[in-house]
Amino acid sequence: MSKIKAATAGLKVLEAWGVKNIYGLPGGSFDSGMQAIYERRDTLHYVQVRHEEAGAIAASAEAKLTGKVGVTFGSAGPGAVHLLNGLYDAKHDHTPVVAIIAQVPTKRMNVDFFQAIDEEPIFDDVSVWNRTAMTAESIPQMYDEAIRQAYKHNGVAVVTVPKDLGWTEIEDKFQPTANLYQQPIMPEPDPKRIDEAWDLIKNAKAPLIYFGIGAKHASKELKAVSEKFHMPMISSVLAKGIVEDEYENYLGSTGRVAPKPGVEAGFANDLILWVGNDVPFSIFLINPRAKVIQIDIDSEKLGKRHHVDVAILADAKKALKALADKGTELPESDFYKASLLNRKNWRDWQDSFANDDSQPLRPEPVFDQINKLASDRAVFGVDVGNVNINFMRLINLHGDQKWTTSGQYATMGYGMSAAIAAKTYYPDRDVYSLSGDGGFAMLCEELLTEVKYNLHIINFVFSNETLGFIEAEQTDDSKQPLSGVDLIDTDWAKVGEGMGAVGFTVRTLDDLKDALAKAQATDKPVLIDVKLTHEMPFTTEHMALETNKWTTQADVDAFTKKYQTKGLHPYSYFLDQVTK
Repeated sequence: MSKIKAATAGLKVLEAWGVKNIYGLPGGSFDSGMQAIYERRDTLHYVQVRHEEAGAIAASAEAKLTGKVGVTFGSAGPGAVHLLNGLYDAKHDHTPVVAIIAQVPTKRMNVDFFQAIDEEPIFDDVSVWNRTAMTAESIPQMYDEAIRQAYKHNGVAVVTVPKDLGWTEIEDKFQPTANLYQQPIMPEPDPKRIDEAWDLIKNAKAPLIYFGIGAKHASKELKAVSEKFHMPMISSVLAKGIVEDEYENYLGSTGRVAPKPGVEAGFANDLILWVGNDVPFSIFLINPRAKVIQIDIDSEKLGKRHHVDVAILADAKKALKALADKGTELPESDFYKASLLNRKNWRDWQDSFANDDSQPLRPEPVFDQINKLASDRAVFGVDVGNVNINFMRLINLHGDQKWTTSGQYATMGYGMSAAIAAKTYYPDRDVYSLSGDGGFAMLCEELLTEVKYNLHIINFVFSNETLGFIEAEQTDDSKQPLSGVDLIDTDWAKVGEGMGAVGFTVRTLDDLKDALAKAQATDKPVLIDVKLTHEMPFTTEHMALETNKWTTQADVDAFTKKYQTKGLHPYSYFLDQVTK
């Protein structure tokens, strides 16, 4: 029987499971791991990030984009601790990731040695499976089990490997179980519950579909139900792109970052078909008196976020098809007609700013140019902050475009690391990172990673000199003095050039068009620093578009001036139109 180093045997297991890339930064305690990476260099691609947090984010992003397990590593002590932020992103977005954690040699453990810490408890909360290797022979089997657990629980599995065990030679005989892995068989919908759901839908006056990431394979079925029963659709943030943004019945997402029509529809309905959706803010985003039909493959999710009148434990695709087959075509409701008019009014209002060249630039002309630039196969790595608002409202996803962000965990610094993962996995696609100046500064060193591997990524930095999301909270929600949100103006183009990228500073629409043309002409990483308006995006949480018992005409006038909402109407305006 031939011999193999235990760490190398572990990497062979990763390869058997289809792992293509591994993200991390070396440390002395991971020397045996780096030797293994060197030995497997022809079959496993190593990406040297410049901070372990970026490696963990990249692994999480790769898993979100591909549906396949992502892998990252960190050295003992600080390297391991640095991974936590990216691993928590994977945990909160239910993403399969394996983290390989180095440990000092076994004889140096538990004796107050250099960089030696009790690592296993640190990862207990973030992980679904967390073990330390006790023998060299167990390492390949532990890697295999880690991947199985990551897939089973859609979460983080952690393997800690003492340095000396990785060097140890073992018999090369372990057989990974990758070839035995099968996707779970999704539950079939109960016909009785389908009947009950149809009874609710046909008797509703304002039925709405509210879908989440659990409906990611059910675009066709969502449209079929929407069209047959004339139900407009809204989505969770992470479900953007399941139905293309240009689809007439799709009103966008709902919540703070959402377009106005989706937010208003969330409160104007009397029935919600809730599909594959576990958004924690849902309790604040929909009519609390609406009847609810919930479809989910996980019984733990049923009734978790809202009262439910009919619960259907089933795959979204199967349950939606059963509903469409069960029901007969319904007429267009006033709610449906008003919602579509509301959608058109909102999109026309946004489009009216597409050629606006005021300085600093508004987001609409910038994102209009990005829409024109991006191919049908574009991939977007989106950071956290006001950039989420602009992306959700202004990017028109279509074709085979993909995107990823830090959803429920919402860590800043996500965008560029995610773009690195995207370009590494999809080298033939056009890839863009979108970040505010706050989020970009957190992990801007990863531009060096792009340069090192000559990744042609176009990185947008939207510089408005504030932590805009938090500024809006302090101004609109807590109504406190602004504190700690101001950022200094930075020449990010020069920073990019100093790191070896091609840098552009954009102040006008012509500047932007010129920068985008030149960005396409180079094969190097590109950084485009867009000097963006300090004005906050339209708020959907504190809208004042009509007078009522909470809003005076003075409030409406002030709101109209602040957000330039001339020509923009509330949902009630369109409901009045269709009921006349």
